[in-house]
Amino acid sequence: MTPSTSLRTLAIASLCASGLALAADAPPGAARFKPQIDGLVAGMYPALKEVYEDIHMHPELAFAETRTAAKLAGEMRAIGFEVTEKVGKTGVVAIYRNGTGPTVMVRTELDALPMEEKTGLPYASRQKADWNGRETFVAHSCGHDVHMASWLGTARTLVAMKSQWQGTLMFIAQPAEEATDGARMMLNDGLFTRFPKPDYAFALHTSPGPYGTIAYNSGAMTSNSDAMEISFKGRGGHGSAPDKTIDPIAIAAHFIVDVQTVVSREKDPMEFGVVTVGAIQGGTVGNIIPDSVVLRGTIRSYSPTVREKLLAGVRRTANAAAMMAGAPEPEVKLTAGGAAVINNDALVNRTEGVLRAAFGAKNVLRVPPITASEDFSDFVNEGVPSMFFFIGVTDPQQVADSMKPGGKPLPFNHSPFFAPVPEPSIKTGVEAMTLAVLDVMPK
Repeated sequence: MTPSTSLRTLAIASLCASGLALAADAPPGAARFKPQIDGLVAGMYPALKEVYEDIHMHPELAFAETRTAAKLAGEMRAIGFEVTEKVGKTGVVAIYRNGTGPTVMVRTELDALPMEEKTGLPYASRQKADWNGRETFVAHSCGHDVHMASWLGTARTLVAMKSQWQGTLMFIAQPAEEATDGARMMLNDGLFTRFPKPDYAFALHTSPGPYGTIAYNSGAMTSNSDAMEISFKGRGGHGSAPDKTIDPIAIAAHFIVDVQTVVSREKDPMEFGVVTVGAIQGGTVGNIIPDSVVLRGTIRSYSPTVREKLLAGVRRTANAAAMMAGAPEPEVKLTAGGAAVINNDALVNRTEGVLRAAFGAKNVLRVPPITASEDFSDFVNEGVPSMFFFIGVTDPQQVADSMKPGGKPLPFNHSPFFAPVPEPSIKTGVEAMTLAVLDVMPK
């Protein structure tokens, strides 16, 4: 999931922190299979944990996930899936046919982040890789390793229960979710033409909520994401004689401050919108004014109207900052990332009933959309009814303590200290996803 931290994301933790009681009676519908699923998952968990720790220790960056993809492909072949590799560069598509019925897609992500892990876990990543021409640490600090273990466990469980459902399973392992172009690469490589177009699609994601909980929304679940890269051009010179120069650092500073008025004064205050500058690069030493500065950042929104207003405002403010300094026109690159994930209302309502019956209503909750972004939306926008949901991965006591006055904040996704608790988080992921799929693939 592309980087973002917000108070709205905290809703997943706070709304899910209200107990872990399980339903006592055997419920109707697909939820009746939960005891059977629990037994299967308990038996396979040691193997899933081994896969999880191995992937965690060997993370790979976008479109370089060759080891990870090969590992998952091998595991899926062993289960009995027909596996195609290198779909969209490093993606994996695994198909399992079990009679006439709907095609259901379950997606996981393959890639990790260019950052150092600081969890101190015995299986912490110390991997390094090249990223945009420089060496960087690599870590699964977004939880994709939990997703992959849950994905694999769901496949194993469904095949073990094939007498209980019919149709076609389409399990895909997608590259480059963090770059928000892996889904599009798979689609462009014929995902829905070379393989069956799914009737339903599901994906899960880790959250810092209490383990054993599931969170989701009907309608918008994530935000639109757009990347910005702005090159401000000036005229370099000696730091002691700024009058002989056009200082691009000062221009960039004006832009960073002024662009926030687009958010605070032009956007409807009731609508979500964020413009964040995350990197500024320019200059070499303190007494030289450089001739150029590059800014990189992210733009987030839910609605198309706000998205258009923010993009136009960023471009206009960048040009104005340069014009005010008498500088050349800047190069403004605005690159569309993931669109907002819009969950299908009917599918959410249907799945919600199953999950609440199986896990208890206190553990299955609707939450506001989050401000992070996700390219699972590319599959949704192909006309596939879909549901994207979250599983908590944090000790409930740690969540509760974080909400007390002066409590230690929770490490969120993309934090170097983000450390999901594997058990029962992976088990919850397998159980919830298996139930969601079973409910739309009745015998």
